[in-house]
Amino acid sequence: MIKSRSSFVFFFLIVNLSMLTASAQDTTHQKGWISLFNGREINDWVAKINHHDVGVNYGNTFRVEEGMIKVRYDQYDSFNTSYGHLYYKQLFSYYHLVFEYRITGEWRRDAPSYTIRNSGVMFHSQDPATMPREQDWPISIEFQLLAGLDDGKPRPTGNMCSPGTDVVFEGKIDNRHCINSTSKTYAINEWVQGEIIVLGDSLITHIINGDTVLRYSKPQIGGGVVNNYDPKIKQDGKLLKEGFIALQSEGQPVDFRNIRLLNLREDK
Repeated sequence: MIKSRSSFVFFFLIVNLSMLTASAQDTTHQKGWISLFNGREINDWVAKINHHDVGVNYGNTFRVEEGMIKVRYDQYDSFNTSYGHLYYKQLFSYYHLVFEYRITGEWRRDAPSYTIRNSGVMFHSQDPATMPREQDWPISIEFQLLAGLDDGKPRPTGNMCSPGTDVVFEGKIDNRHCINSTSKTYAINEWVQGEIIVLGDSLITHIINGDTVLRYSKPQIGGGVVNNYDPKIKQDGKLLKEGFIALQSEGQPVDFRNIRLLNLREDK
């Protein structure tokens, strides 16, 4: 928790400095940054895929190849709403996350149509160990990742979606499931850098290729979309001050690399 106004100002300065430096430089060489993915294996990550127990990486959905975490479905007989997420092992609260992604490959035609060129990074997520086998989405906030559909229409990326959650946007709780960012449209197979600056249950900032594209605050449990959850976990109105980070699988191949994090906690 931020304990005083002076502490808030201190955090505000740190965050703005992080925004200026991490977007412009290689975060590998900055003090305090840690790598969540070493380019070789995902032993520090755990899968939870709908219809399967936690820890079961069904169909080798999440795999490491060529220094990337690749999300693939070539070993599926059918998609069958097998929405999945790959969770980093540690809780985070105040932090700056930087990663690169590209939407790529052939979308599974037996997945829902809204998943075309669509993926995401979840944060402030519930512990996957608390998810029943048939829970489709984690209660979490989603940094949505989209690529253009080649139809000439804008399709921003770095949007906010809210499975089982609500946020305050422009001064009030916004009950839309997704809030679009102001980013431009990026093509399939194009590498894009995403950044999320999270201040516990306070301000959250989305950044795409160095540009701030969305801000909102007070992430909290609420809303709909999530199904088959444990009612004890979905405590509507409870502010989310921490949670897990997860990479999404929902029918579209996607690659992730250079996943790094700077902890912004006063006590770290």
